[in-house]
Amino acid sequence: MQIKEIGALFMKELWLEWKQKYAFNGLLLYVLCMVVVISLGFTDGIEVDREIVGVNILQISGKSWNIIYWIIMFFVAINAIAKSFVGEREGNMLYLYSVASPISIILTKIIYNTLLLAIIGLVTLFFYSLLGGAHLGSPGIFALAVALGAFAFSANLTLVSAISAKAENRTTLLAVLSFPLIVPLLLNQISITQKALEGMRWADVGEEMMLSAGIGVALSLVSIVLFPFVWKD
Repeated sequence: MQIKEIGALFMKELWLEWKQKYAFNGLLLYVLCMVVVISLGFTDGIEVDREIVGVNILQISGKSWNIIYWIIMFFVAINAIAKSFVGEREGNMLYLYSVASPISIILTKIIYNTLLLAIIGLVTLFFYSLLGGAHLGSPGIFALAVALGAFAFSANLTLVSAISAKAENRTTLLAVLSFPLIVPLLLNQISITQKALEGMRWADVGEEMMLSAGIGVALSLVSIVLFPFVWKD
């Protein structure tokens, strides 16, 4: 059954991530460095909000805080998902080709990357809220927006990573191909989370939430259709 195949491939991805902890730890280190530098770097025209263990924590305006959060998430997504296929060795790809269907492989990659990005996104949110000093008016909406954004990012970048893996200049092609869909997605996510910061209700962000989910579902369906042809090449 394809569900069992996806489950087995997903466990393989988790085992590899556990074996190579430096990949996940590297992303966390990247996020923490970005958050600390950004939080402590906003000095012009910003008042010190509080002091923790002798370190000045700066209060960043809500709109700037929100935009910078999604910029961090964008670069984290590029670094995390680029290795889905671009970083795979040819021997591993050939082995997967012989034991699993292409649909199971692409769906497993999307699910795994969604989980990875969602965890990184929530960890980033925690530390960024702590150091940046922003107040979340609707934390549930913000958390769901992060999860939907992780799903849409994953569906987009996983397919693009598979296509880029066949080219010579892989990393550059990954950024170029993902750009047209990433920009409107980022703008939509920024709009949702800005409303979450302002404490708006679920009804105020329903359409934008559905748009994010729709982008993820549509790109997942496109991946199911296109990836088998990319996989056979």
